[in-house]
Amino acid sequence: MSVGLNITTESGPTATIVRIEGRLDAASAPLLERKLLKLSEEGSKNILLDFSQVNYLSSAGMRLLLSTTKKLKAMSGALHCCSVGEEVMEIIKMAGFERILHIFPTEREALQGFK
Repeated sequence: MSVGLNITTESGPTATIVRIEGRLDAASAPLLERKLLKLSEEGSKNILLDFSQVNYLSSAGMRLLLSTTKKLKAMSGALHCCSVGEEVMEIIKMAGFERILHIFPTEREALQGFK
């Protein structure tokens, strides 16, 4: 079975940028979870998720965002999300997660938010 999510990472001066492309759902969330766990174990405390190419977010994906936010906060770090599309943002708002997650309109603003 093919998981509909591509993940690429790059190190920035204030955070590790994780670009995700596709669907963040029950099938793909474990893949992203393993990647984020590996990054945090390697010392990345600030992680930026670029949602510009994400076209679907399920409850499993939202649980992953919430648990990652808590883990990084415990490490004195943070999880920021940027470039969230309108449809995905509606899902986040329906769950009330816009009050929990750090969501920024652009990558630049999200990176500045780590300072």
